[in-house]
Amino acid sequence: MNLSKLSLEGKVALVTGGSRGIGRAIALGMAEAGANVAVCARKAPDLEKVAGEIEGFGVESLAVPANVRKQEELANLVDKTLEKFGKIDILVNNAATNVFVGGIIDIEEKAWDVIMNTNVKACFLLSQMVGKHMIERGEGVIINVSSIGGIKSSPLMGVYSVSKAALNMLTQVIAAEWGQFGIRANCIAPRMVKTGFSEPFWGNEDMLPQIVQDVPLNRLGEPEEMATTVVFLASDAASYISGQAIVLDGGASA
Repeated sequence: MNLSKLSLEGKVALVTGGSRGIGRAIALGMAEAGANVAVCARKAPDLEKVAGEIEGFGVESLAVPANVRKQEELANLVDKTLEKFGKIDILVNNAATNVFVGGIIDIEEKAWDVIMNTNVKACFLLSQMVGKHMIERGEGVIINVSSIGGIKSSPLMGVYSVSKAALNMLTQVIAAEWGQFGIRANCIAPRMVKTGFSEPFWGNEDMLPQIVQDVPLNRLGEPEEMATTVVFLASDAASYISGQAIVLDGGASA
């Protein structure tokens, strides 16, 4: 076995939602594996901190504030990354939101649009922008951060589940259409991970035992555990894996 295939040395990765949680862990994981990393999020101070952490691994970083729901800001993100690094080898669509908790009978159109535009449309637009560059180069890797909710509906998070199911299919379509150009696309589908995004659930002492009761490993996942899988999928060690949703749920689906 050639473990050097796990290295990302010389690669350039672009990670959205990279200032905290799973996105931050992925950005740092990419850097630790040797990649130069561009990160985006809405708040510049948080991004600059992560950029400094990235450079601690001896690689280069780029922090670009961006709201992924705005197409012109996505275009600027791609332009700035190409301007600095000259290429994008790996795209990680991680930025996501869930602005509504409750049954779908009650959601308003505005909330639906925010969820869909962030979790699906932004991923499509950025993949399209970066994909054109990757097709010209004849290689590239796109990894989407989905959710187990995209495979099985999550209680009180129905619209979020719909958005992640759409993201899973987007991943398959990209893999099917762009594989001929040397581009691989996969996604990870985590169960609840211990991040600030999900803290309203796991931070509740009464809810936590219920959340982990059907997890054989009897705990939540950690952001770093998601990152190691993403780094593997981005590497040449995963060169024949494409169009897949890798479930990371501590055995719950078993």
